[in-house]
Amino acid sequence: MSEKKYYVNEFAVVDDGVIIGDGTKIWHFSHVQKGANIGDNCVLGQNVNVGNNVRIGNYVKIQNNVSVYEGVEIEDYCFLGPSMVFTNILFPRCKYPQRGSEFYVKTLVKEGASLGANCTIVCGVTIGRNAFVGAGTVVTKDIPDFALVVGNPSKIIGWVSEAGKRLIFDEEGKSFCEKSNKLYQLIDNKVIELN
Repeated sequence: MSEKKYYVNEFAVVDDGVIIGDGTKIWHFSHVQKGANIGDNCVLGQNVNVGNNVRIGNYVKIQNNVSVYEGVEIEDYCFLGPSMVFTNILFPRCKYPQRGSEFYVKTLVKEGASLGANCTIVCGVTIGRNAFVGAGTVVTKDIPDFALVVGNPSKIIGWVSEAGKRLIFDEEGKSFCEKSNKLYQLIDNKVIELN
C-alpha cells in the first residue's frame, strides 16, 4: 500500500470513494463526502464540508466554515473566504423535499476567482475567471471574467487583474498590471488579456 501524499487531520472525516490530490491539507472537523474529487495542493480549513461528487481543482484554498454542496464545481486557484455560502436548490421547501442530484442547480466557479468572506452564491450562476466577489456580496447572476462585484444583489464596481489588482483603464481601454505582468483591455464591458 502506497503512502498518502496528502494530510488529513485526525478530527476530519473523509468518506470512502474520495480522491485527494498530492500536497492537499484537510484540517479539523472537516468532512469530505463520497465521490468528491479534490485536486493537488489544496487547503481545506477548519469545519469545511465538501458534498458528494463535488469537483475541486488544484491550488484551491477554502477557508473555515464553508460548505461546497453537490452541484458546485470549483476550478484551479480559487479562493473561498471564511463562512461564504453556496446553495444548490433555488426554491427549497421542507414539506416538499428535493433530495438528490437531479434537483441540484449547477454552479461553476472558474479559475482564479476569489469569493470574499460571508458572500452568498445563489445556485445556477457562473463566476468568471479571476473575478473578485467582495465580502458580504449576494451573487444572483453570472459574473464576467475579471469583474469586481459588491452589494446585494451584486453589482460590478470595477475590474481586477489575474493578480487581484484593480485595473485603471486609459483612453484606449487598456491597463497594465505589474504584479501579473499582463496587459488587459476593456471592450464592450468585458475585460480580456492581451498577452
